[in-house]
Amino acid sequence: MVSELNNRIDRRFAKLRSEGRKALVTYIVAGDGGLENTVELMHQLVASGSDLIELGVPFSDPMAEGPVIQKGHERALEQKASLRKCLELLKEFRSRDEETPVILMGYANPIEKMGAEAFADALKEAGGDGALTVDLPAEEAGPLNDLLNARELRNIFLLTPTTSDERIAQITKLASGFVYYVSLKGVTGAGHLDLDSVRDNLARIRCHTNLPLCVGFGIKDGASAKAVSADGDGAVVGSVLVAAVGDSADGAAAKDRIGGIVAEMRSALDG
Repeated sequence: MVSELNNRIDRRFAKLRSEGRKALVTYIVAGDGGLENTVELMHQLVASGSDLIELGVPFSDPMAEGPVIQKGHERALEQKASLRKCLELLKEFRSRDEETPVILMGYANPIEKMGAEAFADALKEAGGDGALTVDLPAEEAGPLNDLLNARELRNIFLLTPTTSDERIAQITKLASGFVYYVSLKGVTGAGHLDLDSVRDNLARIRCHTNLPLCVGFGIKDGASAKAVSADGDGAVVGSVLVAAVGDSADGAAAKDRIGGIVAEMRSALDG
C-alpha cells in the first residue's frame, strides 16, 4: 500500500494543486549531448520551470519513439550511456536538488537484465521517484509494481486514445504518481493535436482514477502545452527538447536552447 506524500511526485502534484497551477513534465535522454552534460541539463530544466523530469534510459530499440527521440537514444548510446549510468547521473543530480521529482523512462529489457529487485533498490538508493516502462503491459507489471510500491516509488503508466474503458480500469488500478495520457496515435513527435479528443478521453479516464493526468506527444510550444493541460493536470514535453539538444554545438548551447523552450512553456502554463 503506497502512502500519500511519501514521494516527491505526490508532494509536487499536491503543491501544484494547492497553487492552482499545471505541471510541466520535461524529458531528455541521459547521455544525449554528452554524459558530462546531462546533470547540468537537468538542473537547467528545473531552473527554467520544469516541475518533474523524465530521464530517458537509452535503448537500442525505442519502439514508441519517433525519429527525433530515436536519434537522441542513438547519440546517448554512442556516449556509452546505460541504465547504470542513468542511476549514477541521478545520484549526482540529487547532490544539488533534493526536491524535483525524477522518473526513469525506458524499456523493460535493461530492467530485466539488471533484475527487477536490484533495479528497484538502485532507483531508491539513487534518489529516484518512479519508473515508466514503455513496453511493460499491465498483465506483466504486477511484480515490478509490488517492488516499487514497497519502496514508496511510483509506477507511471501510459494510456492512449484507443485504450478501452475495461483496460483503463485495469491499468489505473496499478498506476501511482500520475497517469501519462498519450494524446496521439503513433510515435512521439507525430501528428497534430485533437483537443476535443484529448478532452473526451481525459473525462473517460477520470471515471476510473483520481490520479493526476498529464498529456504528452505533440507538445511543441507554450500554446500547445497550455491547450492540452486545460482539461488535465499538466503537459509532458520531450521531442522538442531532444531536438534542441541534438541541434546544439555543445553543452552550453544545449542548456540555453532547452532553457528558453521550457521557460516559454512555463510562462504560457502560468499565464
